[in-house]
Amino acid sequence: MPALKKTAMTVISAALLSTFVVSPASAVGKDASDDQPKPPADMSQVGGELLGRTGTQVKLGPDAPVLPKGLTGRSWIVADAESGQVLASHNPHWRLPPASTLKMLFADTVMPALQPKTQKYTVKDEDLADVGEGSSLVGVKEKLTYTVHDLWLGVFLRSGNDAVHVLSAMYGGVPKTVDAMQAHAEELQALDTKVVSPDGYDAPEQVSSAYDLTLFARSGLQKADFREYCSTAEAQFPGEEKNGKRESFAIQNTNKLLTGADGVEPYKGIAGVKNGYTTHAGNTFTGVAERDGKVLLVTVMNPSSGKPHAVYDEAADLLDWGFDASDKVTPVGELVPPKSAATSTGKGPAAAQGKGEGRNGPAHASKTAAAEDGGGGVGIALGITGGVLVLLAGGVFLVNRRWPLPDLMRRRPRP
Repeated sequence: MPALKKTAMTVISAALLSTFVVSPASAVGKDASDDQPKPPADMSQVGGELLGRTGTQVKLGPDAPVLPKGLTGRSWIVADAESGQVLASHNPHWRLPPASTLKMLFADTVMPALQPKTQKYTVKDEDLADVGEGSSLVGVKEKLTYTVHDLWLGVFLRSGNDAVHVLSAMYGGVPKTVDAMQAHAEELQALDTKVVSPDGYDAPEQVSSAYDLTLFARSGLQKADFREYCSTAEAQFPGEEKNGKRESFAIQNTNKLLTGADGVEPYKGIAGVKNGYTTHAGNTFTGVAERDGKVLLVTVMNPSSGKPHAVYDEAADLLDWGFDASDKVTPVGELVPPKSAATSTGKGPAAAQGKGEGRNGPAHASKTAAAEDGGGGVGIALGITGGVLVLLAGGVFLVNRRWPLPDLMRRRPRP
């Protein structure tokens, strides 16, 4: 009889492990060692109680693959971009410096207001006065004229803080831009985020999280222009005027999973989104990829393996795992909808923000997602008001299941 009890307990234990696994410290690499910072014990539970726990959270089904070995990111998350289901996470609400991945929030906030993208702007000296020392730059010059389209290419491809500051000036100045970004983060329920600079440059108290960065990417990717810019591998950027003719020079996207630069293998199906690096943030990356009709988002923050391209390697490994495991795991949480989308029909406070604004304000920017996508999708019942997603009809927040992700022909051939 004792032997039977022991066998029964073994079966029960095995069943439990097959459905709910919290990876041991050894599975997350150096981040768990004594010389690394530790996540706080009281992290946010937005999106689900498990997302507020420290360590790795995943619920594996019987046929699910195990998580990749050697993950060293302090924080990461893998989620279904369409349903919002979080497939697995590791300290996703740990508030960490975001570096240039914060530019996703900048673009999602400011892009709808700066239309049309063909409008031109001549750069003033004061527009570039506060660009941080050592910033990544695309090469914007004072007294030269650029289109909004040019500047967004500079933001997404070269992560140009100079382009960010010029677009901020067009929006109404850096302080106004920062306030708008903070308000938009709160509307998206990205409550781990504190915005201090619009470009992600290291600043006291400026933080975000893997969870929040994924919300920014998911929101931004619903905009056709955002999708175009974040997926562009190479472009020409306006240079100096010589002999009465405006020259240009080539710029390449710093997202190595997109371009395959520096020996990083391009990821099959990648369609953006944004990478970053600063001294305090380390390497950060959010990516979106599609495979067999499934669209996944992954964010990795500050891997500690010491490998040259660890943030890309770990993101690619997590995407591979997510595509293999997506139908074989129980979600550990969700990407929450914007506050207004969860509770209103576009007639609440968020919608009211768009009234009475000038040309560069929310009223000028408002448009439907169906119009953005050329009517080619199964329309999402969303409008954009000053960078804030507002539900126009229906009762839930949905991402278009026919997301027109950018044509792979615009990028390097995939293996």
